[in-house]
Amino acid sequence: MHIQNRIEGDGSFALASHQLDRRAFLRLAAAAGAVTTGVVGFPRVARAAGKLEPLPSGIKVSLQISADATDEDLQFAQQLGVEYVNIPSGGAAATLENFRLLKQRVEAAQLKVWNIGNRNVHNMPEVTLNLPGRDEKIAEYKAFLRNLAGAGIYYTTYAHMGNGIWSSARETTRGGAPARAFDMNKEPTGHWDNNVYRSPLSHGRKFSKEELWENYTYFIKQVVPVAEELGMRIGIHPDDPPVPELAGVPRCIFGNFDGYMRALEIAGSPNIGVCLCAGTWMEGGAQMGKDVFAAARAFAKMDKLWKIHFRNVSGPIPRFVETFVDNGYTDMLKLMKTLYEVDFRGALIADHVPTMVGGPRVGWAYSIGYIKALLAAVKA
Repeated sequence: MHIQNRIEGDGSFALASHQLDRRAFLRLAAAAGAVTTGVVGFPRVARAAGKLEPLPSGIKVSLQISADATDEDLQFAQQLGVEYVNIPSGGAAATLENFRLLKQRVEAAQLKVWNIGNRNVHNMPEVTLNLPGRDEKIAEYKAFLRNLAGAGIYYTTYAHMGNGIWSSARETTRGGAPARAFDMNKEPTGHWDNNVYRSPLSHGRKFSKEELWENYTYFIKQVVPVAEELGMRIGIHPDDPPVPELAGVPRCIFGNFDGYMRALEIAGSPNIGVCLCAGTWMEGGAQMGKDVFAAARAFAKMDKLWKIHFRNVSGPIPRFVETFVDNGYTDMLKLMKTLYEVDFRGALIADHVPTMVGGPRVGWAYSIGYIKALLAAVKA
């Protein structure tokens, strides 16, 4: 079976202290409200820079599938009743030709592609930490955006972590289901794209918050013109976990609400928004500055909320275990109601699903079924 429980190219598991003043906030809101936004997954003619076509109405429950999904995997998505899929990719497979072939294959199964990720240009330490090869990585990222647009895909998730996603040894959740865990007292390590990062200093020295902000600004100012030219939405994923500093690298930009607001202000573009990983936001707890419900409302009000990783955790840092969607410390019915009330129109995916008895598909079917039931409840 090709559906895996692993960290993939958009920072997810594939089935496969700066405060904006009022004037700056209003500039962001006006920029978001003054444009029209891109219909995802449909080819179209070139558009004026900065113009986004409106997203189709409704919450789009979506399944993650691998880039080498079988016909049976696509049939599984059909049987679950999802309309969209999200696909990670990377390595030599991240090409325009392959993106077009993937999209054609998905659409032949009467499904649509919301996004295709690319782990090559996701969590790039060269960019986040200004290491050798930074400009080459930025050029690769811009080429990736052009390849997506060439395939008729106009949303992508980006993550800006300098030393990967950190975890400790796997633990078990309800019923003995294996799941990812994080415990500051159990020597966690960072992982991304076959790289391992360890304490005390993952890159040989401590980095300052000022460095991190300068590096982000350098990156985003080069990316925005391309995104606006293409009509591409870029949703930025929170740092996972949002610990203030890990192995000498601050997580000050996408590790709390104020960091996001400052980052969006620096970007200054309707094309730069948020992929709200609900589980990661819950991991941060009170230090995020807003809970997941308030964050969703705030980002939606700015028309910058385009994708949701709908998952739950046992509690906030310093320790958490990723658990079933109905078994964590957050009220997921309340979260679904919040998304419905703010007219969220993006993709909502199951994510980081614990492994159930019977094989990988069982957990994904449980999560998607539960999510669809929550959505039906709030609609009713």
